[in-house]
Amino acid sequence: MSLAVCVFCASSSRIDPKYIELATEVGTELAGRGHTLVSGGAQVSCMGAVARAARAGGSRTVGVIPEGLVSVEISDEDNDELIVTPDMRSRKGEMDRLSDAFLVLPGGIGTLEELFEVWTARVLDMHQKAVVILDPYGVYDPLRDLMQSLLDAGFARAKIFDAIGWTASVSEAFDLLERSQPRIQPTAEDYAESEL
Repeated sequence: MSLAVCVFCASSSRIDPKYIELATEVGTELAGRGHTLVSGGAQVSCMGAVARAARAGGSRTVGVIPEGLVSVEISDEDNDELIVTPDMRSRKGEMDRLSDAFLVLPGGIGTLEELFEVWTARVLDMHQKAVVILDPYGVYDPLRDLMQSLLDAGFARAKIFDAIGWTASVSEAFDLLERSQPRIQPTAEDYAESEL
């Protein structure tokens, strides 16, 4: 089963090289499994590393980048397809449209924004695409704790964790992406009594 896997990850150049290595491993695994990469379209940092590794393994890569970031992030012209959007909102919409599943690597506020949008839509049953966080270094441990606190306080339902996979292993991340996930059916009570 070949998927178009959208990888959300860092474009910052000031990160530990281990995150670049992780992105490279992800691109290699993606290619080895015969998937297509959808990414943010930059050739720098983790974003560039995952795309280069995917192409080196024979995968098709599609980059989606907003016009305002073409020069800032240095667009990856080696992508098989590079889509330039008017702004960030249309970028996310296009990445969503093109993708069958989402893999989230450690990243900054842009990565978090992308994560929360697809995670929220999954909780609300607006899509059934797999959403998986790959975090071998515990970057997102505080986020997991925060979401548990929101759940404990009644601001969220247990299905927030049903709607996402969380792993420290590259191979397990792809296993989760490829495996069908349980369907989440929101009820009127969910909307009435609780936030996401």
